Amino acid sequence: MSANTHGWLRAIDLGSVAYQDAYAEQLGWLGRVQNARETPDADLGTAGVVLLLEHDPPVITVSRRPDARSHLVATDEMLKAHGVTVEETDRGGDITYHGPGQLVAYPIVDLNSAGLNLHGYMRLLEGVVIDVCAEFGIVSNRDACATGVWVGGEESREADGGPCEPSGNAKICAMGVRVKRWVTMHGLALNVRTNLDHFGLIVPCGLAGRTVTSMGQQLGGGCPSMDDVKRSLAGKLASALESHASRV
Repeated sequence: MSANTHGWLRAIDLGSVAYQDAYAEQLGWLGRVQNARETPDADLGTAGVVLLLEHDPPVITVSRRPDARSHLVATDEMLKAHGVTVEETDRGGDITYHGPGQLVAYPIVDLNSAGLNLHGYMRLLEGVVIDVCAEFGIVSNRDACATGVWVGGEESREADGGPCEPSGNAKICAMGVRVKRWVTMHGLALNVRTNLDHFGLIVPCGLAGRTVTSMGQQLGGGCPSMDDVKRSLAGKLASALESHASRV
């Protein structure tokens, strides 16, 4: 485990971690960030910490949304053949996949410190990932119909007075969070060199007919290293939180 402080955020690199171990780590830092409101903690940045990791063994996480479990299409035999486990999660969202080659970032952030509500925080996370992708030569965007970051086409928008019409973009980053006493948990999963075949075990995020992509698929041999993507995301997230706080 290594750590680096970016002023507003302490970035902690956990390496490869099983899902339940990472969840326990989140809970520990959650308590520290909450307690820091009364007792300063020298191990925290101004807003908190971000845990950076890859989940290994690979795992499918299923939220408590009523229909989320129905979006697991793999049989037990298929899961065993691929070495993929299944875990229930208390984050928002639906169902997703985590595994080696995917950068998972769990910001444990005091939204009060940054002057953010939940909607603003989600849009900030999307903006950070869009900036990370741009640094490495990938044009990405938001989708008005679904949280996350997408590649390949124009940004979709809600039609005036009509239903949201999804674009044909492929998702490169999934997001799902939980907030306790205005401190965040969970976060985002950016596909760097992820095994995209494993997304065939689920209906990703419950969005039928939508595809997924990765930085590796977009850039080929020019794909950055995991360490480079971690440094970029941690720095941009810290800067975005500080910048927003300075405007409120």
